[in-house]
Amino acid sequence: MRKYVNHHSARVIGDRNWVIPFITSFIIFITLYFSAISGLFTSPHDGENLSFDIIPFAKSDDTSEYYVESDLKTSLDTNGSSKIGAPRFAYLISGTRGDSHRMMRTLRAVYHPRNQYILHLDLEAPPRERLELASLVRADLTFRDVENVRVMSQSNLVTYKGPTMIACTLQAISILLKESSEWDWFINLSASDYPLMTQDDLLHAFSNLSRNINFIEHMQITGWKLNQRAKPIIIDPGLYLSKKSDLALTTQRRSLPTSFKLFTGSAWVMLTRSFLEYCIWGWDNLPRTILMYYTNFVSSPEGYFHTVICNNEEYRHTAISHDLHYIAWDRPPKQHPISLSMKDFDKMVKSNAPFARKFAKDDPVLDKIDKELLGRTSRFAPGGWCIGSPEGGADPCSVRGNDSVFKPGPGSERFQELLHTLISEDFRRKQCT
Repeated sequence: MRKYVNHHSARVIGDRNWVIPFITSFIIFITLYFSAISGLFTSPHDGENLSFDIIPFAKSDDTSEYYVESDLKTSLDTNGSSKIGAPRFAYLISGTRGDSHRMMRTLRAVYHPRNQYILHLDLEAPPRERLELASLVRADLTFRDVENVRVMSQSNLVTYKGPTMIACTLQAISILLKESSEWDWFINLSASDYPLMTQDDLLHAFSNLSRNINFIEHMQITGWKLNQRAKPIIIDPGLYLSKKSDLALTTQRRSLPTSFKLFTGSAWVMLTRSFLEYCIWGWDNLPRTILMYYTNFVSSPEGYFHTVICNNEEYRHTAISHDLHYIAWDRPPKQHPISLSMKDFDKMVKSNAPFARKFAKDDPVLDKIDKELLGRTSRFAPGGWCIGSPEGGADPCSVRGNDSVFKPGPGSERFQELLHTLISEDFRRKQCT
């Protein structure tokens, strides 16, 4: 009988083990609740509040819709605009069959240890050429030591004026965002592009510039252009086939979008990291919506980023309508720009643009640019980071110094003149109009 009672008593006590933790938790909860109300978490020093990383879930100043993504976006933008010191660029240099050596020449002309570089040779180039490009990068001692040059191993088929070009660009941006957290601007170039000033000139000029400014030539599509560009529906064979061919035009036509306005402009851009993070992550879904729309759009590389930036209230005021290129066109303009040569040299310099296109392979004007504008006598255009001796024709960039020390030349002064015009009030009134 005693054994049964003891066993029963033990079971009853065991069932009541929850009482003490419950009472303790309740007391702590009540204490925390009234402490929060009475301001117990207020610092006793000068009445300042302690710093907490808290994302509020409701606005106290109005009753408008509010989402957590807004705080994430604001935090990213604040971090991006508060950077000080020397900037960094991220380059995409793209090419097709027969462009590997041209890509290497452009790469070396725009190389700087502070920057990031990614090379894409499209699927039209034979595997042997892609392997050759990768071998050229691996063979360069500077590239191996700094580890800031990448060759995309996954080659894509890129159709001129098709969405496959946008897909390739977004893939390169995603890789750059993943591999490096320090670059500030993204610049896309092709094998037929070439710089008109050194990277020291550019980096020095951008050191005192807001990290929120995007350079993207743009204009709203209106009038007859809407019928010719927006209403046709095209199919890019590069999305489905393994061999390049022209865009296919369907017989169907579509109505104009009502949720956003359409913009067009140059395919060559210089975009901020903050804006491109928005394009990749798309926290309000606008970039993805516009990307799906431009999948069947003629000349989507000349409209995707432009339409995204001009339909976002936060970023539309950061768009400067210039592609930072000198490009010559026939009158009336044809499908492709004029190939630049010696006769265009003075016009290129007077444009104050940091880049020009397009150049024929190994055109003599490139040697003139190397000699007179870049001061390039060996692998790279020299800069403050090149501290080796040039005596006896040696490569001064074979010995690296501090990559945040710049030696700007006349190119920096020319570019400052262009910037003065681009950021003027009169010029910026034309943003996204």
